[in-house]
Amino acid sequence: QVTLVESGGGSVQAGGSLRLSCQTFGYVYVINGINCMGWFRQAPGKEREGVASIYSGGARTSYSESLKGRFTISQDKAKNTVYLQMNSLRPEDPAMYYCAAKDRLTGGCWPNPSEYKYWGQGTQVTVSS
Repeated sequence: QVTLVESGGGSVQAGGSLRLSCQTFGYVYVINGINCMGWFRQAPGKEREGVASIYSGGARTSYSESLKGRFTISQDKAKNTVYLQMNSLRPEDPAMYYCAAKDRLTGGCWPNPSEYKYWGQGTQVTVSS
């Protein structure tokens, strides 16, 4: 059974930073230690959108164009944990943030929510102006 547990959310003032963590349990790397994980967010009344993804085979990362430069995804395989460093947070960033993992590598490793099989419960991020 695959379980993903997010943490690190909270309330921060605009311009501040947060680092989200996603620890995985029971997630067997897809092929030869290679996997694809991503961060997503969903604000009330809006669709879930991709934030960033990381392909561990080559440590390649992908980002939503609108968030590139402020958010950074990284992975610590020894700790089975993926991180999302969020800087310069803005009033439009509040949402429930989710991490997710793919169970196959077809289609590449992009932050497209429909391609991910395993999801965490989310961690809430709020930003005050």
